[in-house]
Amino acid sequence: MSEGTCDIGLIGLAVMGQNLVLNMNDHGFKVAVYNRTTSKVDEFLANEAKGTPIEGAHSIEELVSKLKRPRRIMIMVKAGSVVDQTIDSIVPYLEKGDIIIDGGNSLFTDSNRRTKELADKGILYIGTGVSGGEEGARFGPSIMPGGNPEAWPAVKPIFQGIAAKVEDGTPCCDWVGEGGAGHYVKMVHNGIEYGDMQLICEAYQLLKDGLGLTADELHEVFAEWNKGELDSFLIEISAEIFAKKDDDGQPLLDKILDTAGQKGTGKWTAIDALDNGMPVTLIGESVFARCLSALKEERVEASKVLQGPAKAGNSSDKKAFIENVRRALFCSKLISYAQGYMLLREAAKIQGWNLNMGGIALMWRGGCIIRSVFLGNIKAAYDKNPKLDNLLLDDFFSKILNEYHASWRKALVHAIESGVPTPAFSTALAFYDGYRTDRLPANLLQAQRDFFGAHTYERVDKPRGEFFHTNWTGRGGRVSSSTYNA
Repeated sequence: MSEGTCDIGLIGLAVMGQNLVLNMNDHGFKVAVYNRTTSKVDEFLANEAKGTPIEGAHSIEELVSKLKRPRRIMIMVKAGSVVDQTIDSIVPYLEKGDIIIDGGNSLFTDSNRRTKELADKGILYIGTGVSGGEEGARFGPSIMPGGNPEAWPAVKPIFQGIAAKVEDGTPCCDWVGEGGAGHYVKMVHNGIEYGDMQLICEAYQLLKDGLGLTADELHEVFAEWNKGELDSFLIEISAEIFAKKDDDGQPLLDKILDTAGQKGTGKWTAIDALDNGMPVTLIGESVFARCLSALKEERVEASKVLQGPAKAGNSSDKKAFIENVRRALFCSKLISYAQGYMLLREAAKIQGWNLNMGGIALMWRGGCIIRSVFLGNIKAAYDKNPKLDNLLLDDFFSKILNEYHASWRKALVHAIESGVPTPAFSTALAFYDGYRTDRLPANLLQAQRDFFGAHTYERVDKPRGEFFHTNWTGRGGRVSSSTYNA
């Protein structure tokens, strides 16, 4: 097959795919495009891509013929079996050293498998997370590539060219690691995004129901918050949402049904945390909060039957209460990111990935949905100590938590007294108190396990790794179970 003139091909012209193509074109890369429904190719060329050198193809063979070697093909299709089907349809037209890039939200285990399967055929595979939504894709997303390291030099100029840039011009894109590392980091990013969004929702409900703030007042509070420690994309857009009015002049937000959807990446993060034995409690609660929101009809019925406290009404000191909620939000956010990084560290150990923790924070610093000033503090923490066990042990984090936790507790007491549900705020504080406690009641738990199942226990006055079993009733035997697992 003859060599074409295009730098990269892209398959899948939904909104993210189209915007990535236009972004690549803006940065001087010549792109060829293909979509299974070929009329979409013609529509794109006649409208959004009109007047550009972007080339269309009506078959995969034609797409491949338009590409320079090594051929680089990015697929932007729905995660799962469609990705495998698309890869299978491309491979017959490729040669050794050509590159397939999956830019969808694929499960990292699928990317592990695809990297290996394609390497066996001589094809290089990259599984990359892309975050930033439609606007990010168009003007600069956060890009998290992993897969076959041999492919990275060939896609690096394109990815770093189109990625968001931080203040000093550093791109929010760098090599993450082998196999499914890129998609794993994107999965954790999405889990943290679930947490951030749930925390903001809880702050909103606390201020609305626990303090009686109007939408206009909420707009002012969030706009003010966005000037300080909480400066972030999600706080910024929340402020804008509060200000938006419907056609009748009433806040649009009040007209939106309170049932949340999800695409599954937050759930994947929570499941993986359980599989790896990591207490990523806040993301788990955020997923469950969405599930609870979906039980709308049941909740309406329950509201007629189950009683809560009389609304506490307006706090006597409005300003102090708003500050307590702000601090509770910031502390809970610190906990969520610390938990996300605990999961990244454990996964790196299990998968054999060499993840650059500070570099990941830099990738998330711009372009993506969770972009915030605070990610710079995470980068600084890992720059100072690349082997940092937990973000909470860094001076920046511990200082804030030590200073703010009393306010955090006051906000939660008010929530409890007002009957405002705060699952993410609450689990974050419970984790904080558990993590800083040198002796938890798990000694009783181990005694119970040994009592009913002879699961054994360790002793504080003996070295770790020595196990003991007690005949608690005098009726038990000497034999212990072999299923102890600390």
